[in-house]
Amino acid sequence: MVSKTFGSAVHGVEARTITVEVNVTQGKNFNISGLPDLAVKESAHRVESALKSANFQIPRNKVVVNLAPADIRKEGSAYDLPIALSLLQASGQMAGLDLDQYVIMGELALDGALRPIRGVLPIAIQSQKEGFRGIILPKSNTREAAIVSGLNVLGVDHLQEAIHFFEGRAPIEPVHMDVKELFEKKSNHYEADFKDVRGQENIKRALEIAAAGGHNVIMIGPPGAGKTMLAKRLPTILPPLSLQEALETTKIHSVAGKIGKDASLMTARPFRSPHHTISDVALVGGGGNPQPGEISLSHNGVLFLDELPEFKRTVLEVMRQPMEERRVTISRARVSIDFPANFMLVASMNPCPCGFYNHPEKECVCGPGIVQRYLSRISGPLLDRIDLHVEVVPVGFDEMTARRTSESSEEIRTRVVAARQIQAERFRDHDHIYCNAMMPSNMVKEICEVGSAGITLLRTAMERLGLSARAYDRILKVSRTIADLASSTEIRTEHLAEAIQYRSLDREGWAG
Repeated sequence: MVSKTFGSAVHGVEARTITVEVNVTQGKNFNISGLPDLAVKESAHRVESALKSANFQIPRNKVVVNLAPADIRKEGSAYDLPIALSLLQASGQMAGLDLDQYVIMGELALDGALRPIRGVLPIAIQSQKEGFRGIILPKSNTREAAIVSGLNVLGVDHLQEAIHFFEGRAPIEPVHMDVKELFEKKSNHYEADFKDVRGQENIKRALEIAAAGGHNVIMIGPPGAGKTMLAKRLPTILPPLSLQEALETTKIHSVAGKIGKDASLMTARPFRSPHHTISDVALVGGGGNPQPGEISLSHNGVLFLDELPEFKRTVLEVMRQPMEERRVTISRARVSIDFPANFMLVASMNPCPCGFYNHPEKECVCGPGIVQRYLSRISGPLLDRIDLHVEVVPVGFDEMTARRTSESSEEIRTRVVAARQIQAERFRDHDHIYCNAMMPSNMVKEICEVGSAGITLLRTAMERLGLSARAYDRILKVSRTIADLASSTEIRTEHLAEAIQYRSLDREGWAG
């Protein structure tokens, strides 16, 4: 007898429905076909032990499990539950008739308990698209799947529960969630806040500009100046996630297995801070079964690279294309997978190996040429993609102990959101351009027009400060964002002057 149910395979951030067919005939052996990996092949042992725990048994006949389509690689242990249920039906041990109405996924423990799986959200979305009656999952995954409306999400803790459900002996109550209420309740909840930062007003201003225009930023300063503390607060002033952005972000983290137990929708912008020993595959994504890397996990959020010159050169260089295209393409012999990677890069670094070059009080002990060699670890093409260069100086004692109240993240975010709304209106006719940082060069000339006084200021800055040619477009983009924050339709000379000061590393002789 042949029994059929459905599972799902996740490729990238999308899911594809898999038909799980089981046939019990005369003969011996338990065979799994359809390009299974080792974890799928090992399911025979887990299924056998789980069935015995539920007072069933593996038939002593030939069992053939086929996972179709057979030309797609099947990976992971999540096919245990659909295989076990189809096997019971095919061998006549279970009388359920509705197996083919559901997508069923779950890893079985040896005692029949169910363990959580990855990639639940894209699986639920695909199940809803294809019109399945519902989806059966481990209970710890149900809140994540319940984000998808119009789909019955049924959670089970044990194989026995699923068997009783299909036999009609014990109904399972679907899990429902009010996504809109959850989203509104939990959005914009951060532990950090800019009101806790003493001093550093110029750095706060630079980060406000970066948030308003989606600009990448690098902070250069001595140890203990507050670079990491400031970077961690950047997500608190970014515009709140839209529901669509929240779903996109949750899908990526679901595929990577980063959604916490009993968690559901991600409502805060991600902040990822990988260590400088990270490999290029871990940063960009990849592997035998391609998984999203740190730049995709920071999609719609912030990627913070602390001590930027300490990262391997090859690791930093692989970021260049994703920063331009806002996505990562992982190519393998059989498949090519796209992961979204629309992130803001925030980097920090010491100005030299000892950390005290240009320090107002401490003396740098680095020899001649050492500072320049240290900075040259960051390639020109990568630096070209960073719009704001900000010098961070230590906070003085008087500022640190002052009782003056600083602006809160909410107050700063209000101005950032207003500036983003201006940009949304500006780019409404341009697909995939949402903020000033995304403007291509031809659009910069059209949108960032400056008057004769601005042209004179730019020429003077380029000549006297020794700014490179690559700084020109960046200055115009940043000045456009500063104008948006001021609700100005034109770029004035004061906007250009402020933008020019954020090109520290382009200045000739900055490192001596």
